[in-house]
Amino acid sequence: MDAELNQRLTTLLDHVEQWLPPAPTPVDWSIHVAAIWQRHPLGGRLVPVPPRDAMTMDDLLGIERQKLALLDNTRAFLQGLPANHALLWGSRGSGKSSVVRALLNSLGGEGLRLIQVDRHDLASLPMLVEQLRHVPHRFVVYCDDLSFEGNDAAYKALKSVLDGALTGPPENVLLYATSNRRHLLPESMDDNSGSQLVGEELHHGDAVEEKISLSDRFGLWLGFHPFSQATYLEVCEHWVRQVGKPGDWDDAARAEAVRFATLRGGRSGRTAWQFAAHFVGRKRLEEKR
Repeated sequence: MDAELNQRLTTLLDHVEQWLPPAPTPVDWSIHVAAIWQRHPLGGRLVPVPPRDAMTMDDLLGIERQKLALLDNTRAFLQGLPANHALLWGSRGSGKSSVVRALLNSLGGEGLRLIQVDRHDLASLPMLVEQLRHVPHRFVVYCDDLSFEGNDAAYKALKSVLDGALTGPPENVLLYATSNRRHLLPESMDDNSGSQLVGEELHHGDAVEEKISLSDRFGLWLGFHPFSQATYLEVCEHWVRQVGKPGDWDDAARAEAVRFATLRGGRSGRTAWQFAAHFVGRKRLEEKR
């Protein structure tokens, strides 16, 4: 009977094994500075990744206040001083994600380690944070393009890690997030139906309080806004000079940059980079003909 049972168990394990995730390889944080968190039904694993590019803080123009605030907050964290979780919110393409990448390139040598978590994997965020609690490094856990739908309960895991659990986040972990929404959840006119004026004070209803409560757990709010035309052209000039040749930036390039932004319907750092790639690439092709 034991032999038959063992055989059946062995057969079962052979069938199940192909569905199990591969055994995770521990990340060597003395070598790697960045990783992504991959959730699976039995937990999750960290996968090391190289930095995406060599973007530096000097490459990001028009957001000096935001850069300085994020650098100061992160440096304080790396030195064991009080620091805040950060929410970078605002217009699309305005530099929110780029400043986080540049932050890693600037502070990786000072001990910063970055872990990116996809919004759909936030349910396993408490598990990741607990794994990092006793690791002798300092981590920024980063979620890009964060937002939730009205019936999305995944934000509760994020709220718990930020400030809601008894233990709180570990001393060696900060959370940074980027979003187009300041309050991360969609807001509607119906949300205001529970608000009321008491004397001269406005008291929000439960719906509004719930939606504000998540973003309120980020102690540092940094707003990113559309560029003025002068700032946009300054960024265009920077990138054309970076990827092109001396003399590429002239009055004709400036006029084309303005037309490019008009066709795209907005001025931002992303639009400026896209213009530079389009303009310089086309110019080099024309020279080869």
